[in-house]
Amino acid sequence: MAKTILDKKHTVQCDVRIPELTKSGSSVWFAIHAEGEKIGTIVLGRGSLTWYGGKRQKGKRISWSRFAELMDQHCYGR
Repeated sequence: MAKTILDKKHTVQCDVRIPELTKSGSSVWFAIHAEGEKIGTIVLGRGSLTWYGGKRQKGKRISWSRFAELMDQHCYGR
């Protein structure tokens, strides 16, 4: 069977800032684009993750425990 080539809708760029994983300030930045337009940035750190939507200057910080709760609710319901 012939393979169908699909156009990519989403792309992700990564910026790793990890001088040492145990130090404060180490983080990984993911810039997410959909159809060529930036839809947001996720910053993963030791204590939390931060979401910057689209072209926003301020991010929303979520602790890892809260993130786990949100994902459990989203994926598995209440």
